[in-house]
Amino acid sequence: MHKRFLRVATLFVCCLIVHPAFAAISSPAIRDSTGKDSARLLPGFIKKISFGGVFQARYTGSLVKEVDVNGVHQPNAEEVVRNSFSIKRARLQAKAQVSDRFTAAVLINLAEFSGDTKGKVLENAYVSYRWNDALNFTIGQFRPSFGLEDLYPVDIIQSMDFSNQYYAFGSNGWQSFQIGVSMFGAFNKDSKVPMKYALSVVNGNNRNQVSDNDNGKLGTARLELGDMNKLSLGLNGGFGAVKRQSVYAVGVDVSGVIPLAPKWDLQLQSEYKQGNNHQLYYALPDSLRKEPVSRYIMSGVYILPNFRYKINFHKLTSIEVSMRYEYFKEDQKHDGTVRQSYIPMVSLAFLKDYGGRIQLGMQIDQYNRDIPGTKTHNSNLLIAQVQCRF
Repeated sequence: MHKRFLRVATLFVCCLIVHPAFAAISSPAIRDSTGKDSARLLPGFIKKISFGGVFQARYTGSLVKEVDVNGVHQPNAEEVVRNSFSIKRARLQAKAQVSDRFTAAVLINLAEFSGDTKGKVLENAYVSYRWNDALNFTIGQFRPSFGLEDLYPVDIIQSMDFSNQYYAFGSNGWQSFQIGVSMFGAFNKDSKVPMKYALSVVNGNNRNQVSDNDNGKLGTARLELGDMNKLSLGLNGGFGAVKRQSVYAVGVDVSGVIPLAPKWDLQLQSEYKQGNNHQLYYALPDSLRKEPVSRYIMSGVYILPNFRYKINFHKLTSIEVSMRYEYFKEDQKHDGTVRQSYIPMVSLAFLKDYGGRIQLGMQIDQYNRDIPGTKTHNSNLLIAQVQCRF
């Protein structure tokens, strides 16, 4: 009995040893059925994703007793908030290079969660298609090119913020973030006078909206001649319809860099715009609309010289001193409010492309008449801001 058990056990062990080798020889190979990204096999497919952002924190102090840190006059407040720390911007951007022709981008501003988020937070959300240097398309939510300030982000401007005219024309649908489609490109890039153009059609009711609020659209066009790093001239024009009434906007801008010394240069920007203020028109009661929207015209001009000293000392790359002067009138024909702004600024720039920045400046607003309890009131704000780009 014992010998029979040993024979059976020996035979069982031999089968265990021989079976895997036999199976490896005789069994057919099993094909891997795991799903693969077939897009990787397509020529020209990149699928590269990059992330970036900017953080701006500031301290604001009001130098006028009855004006708060937001520039609002508070005549009856027991205690006016005249100094405060705040987060101006906390932006995050994701950009996907889907192929050698397609690009998608999303930009959000997390700082806008501190208040009413309607029509806020989401800034850029678009897809771009590049055919060649002369022909490109963008669809989604973006900033249509209608002036200098649409060509670069706010974190690299030579002032504390964009101009008053930028925000006014943005609220009227010509600038800032809008939903629509754009075609743009460049010609003669290597010639003495390079050319750029941009054509856009947008809803005109600002960003982050479910749909348009009427059947009218706004069309804009920009032609830029020259090099912004030397001397350039921009011509802007737009027309459209808002609630079945025609509206228009035009503008011209000049930008350039003047070398003063090996480490000194003067960056100069100036811009003039004029157009219908249909936001003001439709905000008026019907009894006060005595003329069509074509008679409600806003206009503004600013000049922004910026002296830059390229120091390149450790992480400090430059020291800059600027002074923006701006004149803006919200309604030329009906004795509208005139706002004059003076914004001096000193900034220390660190790393490349303002990767780090410390800014100290003032925002001095003067109106032709004060309206108690509103922002239409003379104010002096002292601003210290720290910025980090990544």
